[in-house]
Amino acid sequence: MSYALTLQSIEPVTPDVFKLRFDKPAGLGVQPGQAVDLAIDKDDWREEKRPFTPTSLPSDGYLEFTIKSYPEHDGVTEQIAKLQPGDRVLVDEPWGAIEDEGKGWFIAGGAGVTPMIAILRKRLEDKGTLEGCELIFSNSTEEDIIYRDEFERMEGLKTYFTVTDEKKADVHTRKIDKALLKERIEPGKGKCYICGPDGMVEDIADALKDIGVAEDDIIIEEFFD
Repeated sequence: MSYALTLQSIEPVTPDVFKLRFDKPAGLGVQPGQAVDLAIDKDDWREEKRPFTPTSLPSDGYLEFTIKSYPEHDGVTEQIAKLQPGDRVLVDEPWGAIEDEGKGWFIAGGAGVTPMIAILRKRLEDKGTLEGCELIFSNSTEEDIIYRDEFERMEGLKTYFTVTDEKKADVHTRKIDKALLKERIEPGKGKCYICGPDGMVEDIADALKDIGVAEDDIIIEEFFD
């Protein structure tokens, strides 16, 4: 089944990431971490579906997406960034993706953090704290860090922000590699969630195994929006 959503608001989160809020149709139930295939409801774009993970919670009265625009790609995210309130998109039924399997480390690169946003928000809503959870989040530059202020305010959540294209910053300036993971992660003490560019996800999964994290404790997002 397909649903038509009307855009209520759009605002920048970083220079190339936008928060979009849509009306939430009855019958569309999305769980934190799930994805939907989305298309712009305009001529020439309705068949161009792409997977995105809503960042709103089931208890919210709207459906929110946090989407990075890639003008150099095929044009879909570029068009999404140009949407105006009143424009419509089409979404299909939600599917799979990652889900909350317990406390642990949330390791993300860039827009790969989006599936983790709703999971962390929901866990905080349910439990009142994110004690035992740590976000390890890599971006190109400091201004690219999505929802940094919100993450820093989340009760109990440890945050480790790092950037790779700046030598001087108010955050760390290291790549997420085996050495960093060995410093931050205690194998057997929680799950390791990973989402980001394909190469990064594969490298981190291999590094986690090398430092002793069991394969069952490594949870990988299968797509990158």
